[in-house]
Amino acid sequence: HSDRLGCPVSSPPDPTVSRRSPRPPRRSPLKQPGLLSTSSENLLLSDDEEDTKRVVRSAKDKRFEELTNLIKTIRNAMKIRDMAKCLEEFEQLCRAFLKSKAIVDKEGVPPFYIRLLADLEDYLNQLWEDKEGKKKMNKNNAKALSTLRQKIRKYNRDFETDIANYKENPEQSAEEEEEREEAESGSSSESDDDGVTAKSFMKKKPAAEPAPEASKFLKGAADDESESDDDDDDDEIWGSDSTDSGSESEGDEGTAASLAVAFLKKAQDGDRLGGDRKKEERKKRSKKKERLEEEGDEEGLEREGGEWEKVRGGVPLVKEKPKMFAKGTEINTAVVVKKLNEILQARGKKGTDRAAQIELLHALAAISDENNLGQGITVKIKFNIIASLYDYNPNLATFMKPEMWKKCLECIDELLDILFENSNIFIGENIAEDSENLAVSDQPFRVRGCILTLVERMDEEFTKIMQNTDPHSQEYVDNLKDEGRVCNIIDRLLQYLESKGSTEEVCRVYLRRIMHTYYKFDYKTHRRCMGIQGETKSEQDQEESEGEDSAIIMDRLCKFIYAKDRTDRIRTCAILCHIYHHALHSRWYQARDLMLMSHLQDNIQHADPPVQILYNRTMVQLGICAFRQGMIKDAHNALLDIQSSGRAKELLGQGLLMRNMQERNAEQEKIEKRRQVPFHMHINLELLECVYLVSAMLLEIPYMAAHEFDARRRMISKQFHHQLRVGERQPLLGPPESMREHVVAASKAMKMGDWRTCHSFIINEKMNSKVWDLFPEAQRVREMLVRKIQEESLRTYLFTYSSVYDSISMETLAEMFQLELPTVHSIISKMIINEELMASLDQPTQTVVMHRTEPTSLQNMALQLAEKLGGLVENNERVFDLKQGVYGGYFNRDQKGGYQQKQGYQRDQKGGYQQKQGYQRGGYRSQNQSSY
Repeated sequence: HSDRLGCPVSSPPDPTVSRRSPRPPRRSPLKQPGLLSTSSENLLLSDDEEDTKRVVRSAKDKRFEELTNLIKTIRNAMKIRDMAKCLEEFEQLCRAFLKSKAIVDKEGVPPFYIRLLADLEDYLNQLWEDKEGKKKMNKNNAKALSTLRQKIRKYNRDFETDIANYKENPEQSAEEEEEREEAESGSSSESDDDGVTAKSFMKKKPAAEPAPEASKFLKGAADDESESDDDDDDDEIWGSDSTDSGSESEGDEGTAASLAVAFLKKAQDGDRLGGDRKKEERKKRSKKKERLEEEGDEEGLEREGGEWEKVRGGVPLVKEKPKMFAKGTEINTAVVVKKLNEILQARGKKGTDRAAQIELLHALAAISDENNLGQGITVKIKFNIIASLYDYNPNLATFMKPEMWKKCLECIDELLDILFENSNIFIGENIAEDSENLAVSDQPFRVRGCILTLVERMDEEFTKIMQNTDPHSQEYVDNLKDEGRVCNIIDRLLQYLESKGSTEEVCRVYLRRIMHTYYKFDYKTHRRCMGIQGETKSEQDQEESEGEDSAIIMDRLCKFIYAKDRTDRIRTCAILCHIYHHALHSRWYQARDLMLMSHLQDNIQHADPPVQILYNRTMVQLGICAFRQGMIKDAHNALLDIQSSGRAKELLGQGLLMRNMQERNAEQEKIEKRRQVPFHMHINLELLECVYLVSAMLLEIPYMAAHEFDARRRMISKQFHHQLRVGERQPLLGPPESMREHVVAASKAMKMGDWRTCHSFIINEKMNSKVWDLFPEAQRVREMLVRKIQEESLRTYLFTYSSVYDSISMETLAEMFQLELPTVHSIISKMIINEELMASLDQPTQTVVMHRTEPTSLQNMALQLAEKLGGLVENNERVFDLKQGVYGGYFNRDQKGGYQQKQGYQRDQKGGYQQKQGYQRGGYRSQNQSSY
């Protein structure tokens, strides 16, 4: 049925020919191009191909088909998260839509276009909110996601009302679209090569969904779309199928007709080729449909109580939950142990429901209690319940959920209660499963398991919870309250192991107790030392009722480990914690002596990272302790390594610095995050930096004043000099804001010998609130600082202005710097003894008489110039001799030998030059003066 132009004419379907009826095999005159045997057939095929393609299609169909093809590509790119492809196709779609403007103005915006815009925007928003997913994207995709999100938001403003209507009622919009499609004739039967039409795109959204979700484009939602595709394509194919059957019946009747007559039915033959292709696709889809129907039947059987059951994978344990044991089974120890082993066999297997496993174990424990099977089996089940709670999160990086954490603490408490109540239960890792005794008998119970390992894992989980909680939230405070329960469990275990555990186990549990004590300041002992009593009667009673001081506890636990431990790691950790605790409570000499005697600084670089972090924390605390005691040089030396690295935050385990991916990949970053110290154990980094900079200031400023004209002056603190340079580079010097600016301003004042200005910059309300009030004995620290500033300002003043004075009265100096006369006398005497100040003391008049041996600034500059010229001359001579020697060496042997001798001489000279560079200032100057 075709007209003269070759356009297909629709004919009514023959009711006698069924869709799936078997047809006799018939050789079609049309074959694939290039596979025909004769030239006449080739000729006929070329004409036939030309005629077959002559299908009249409206401009609307062409434009809409172009849009639907682009939309299909975009949806495929969305499924595989190819943002670059999405962006490229979206730009093409916008251009194609612009070309279709005349048709769109006439017909209205097609609903499938609105659906894509709404879905794409939701999808992009969901991707944008997924922070982890964005991190994993490559650079091109991340950039394309950002660009596409901006474009779609801007583009969708023109379609706001249509998108809003679609989102309010997606069902209605889909139905309207169907009606519009059905109302139009001609375009419904035609499709592109892949069988994709605007109609199929319009039906892609399932009618049951209340609102479009971007998650449907992710991997899991592909099956729903394929089902709807099947239905739509089946609907589309019916028309062509009927034409197919009609043409075949006509072909059967006219078998005797000539080839020319057969080839007149061009359109029907073209349809037959399309039909064959569609049949193959339909077969594939029907197989998928049958499989889905079978799955649906299986689900129906399951609902009706049939024999089939759909499981997640792994061992189907859940089906045994309603009936733990068969009816009438005698419940004894052997049966319960067998059931326990059955449950445990599924542990760790893929698809095992961990929550269901925990419930089954709880149910088993209840059954054993009901039947009075004894505490042995109860202890064994409890061990496995706690182990299952730990296994609930298979990933090491994730932390336990709050409900699981509470269950875990309760289970461990119950287990310890049973162990304390029943002294006839022996537990241990060395007990083999064959030698376990779980049944009630005269013999004591023997259970395989290690309570210490469970408590250690519990402690690690607590640390992990604290690491993964926002430290500035109320949740962190609530979680931190659980530390009391954790410490209580460790104390109970400590009592149990002291009576029944081995020395190694006691050392391990002692270290756990130490790790929860060493970083806490003992305010009760501090108040007692300061003679301050509790404000109320209840506080006084509480202080009396509380146990022994933390210092006594630490001393007892650490000394046991020092004596009994055989592993270096536990002893090292115990020593470091002990030093930290001493330093925290201002016991400087005990802390320093223990650090020096342990020789830990010699081989700490070979320790594992957590121990190195603990060592860094201890050194920092030692430095802060020295500063509080007024040991400025010791404080600076202790803090120098940490602060000079510029990575104090990372070295103390208090956070990661931003680095390139070449230095640290994602896996290393995860490992380092697991090593971080919880927030409540952090050392204040601003306080640490302030202590270091103030210590550097008190050492560096007098040294700079003493060696002002020394060309080889060394730096005591690079970081302090860096801060000074930053301060000097600022074009406008306003009042200091940050802690660093305060220290720089104070340094400049001290350089001029102005101690009052220096004092006002270091100790004021802002610095008190930021730094000094954080110390337990803040007032004592402030008094010490004032004293140090006065003394160092006096030294700086004498270094800077000694060349101006012939003599100066010590009383005047004492009055200027508000120091006692003996203190001034002591400082000046030390300076004279150390040859820092060329002067002498006149005791009767209490004056300092200057010797005037120090060179003036002009002399100093002349000496520097002479020194530099000497170096230049030596370098020149060396280069000249080198050239002469090499040139002479090419001509005769004697000159070459002379060159080698001369080289040795030059090397000696060079060595002498280097040695001369290392001389002290006075000696080197006298040498220069004698030679020039």
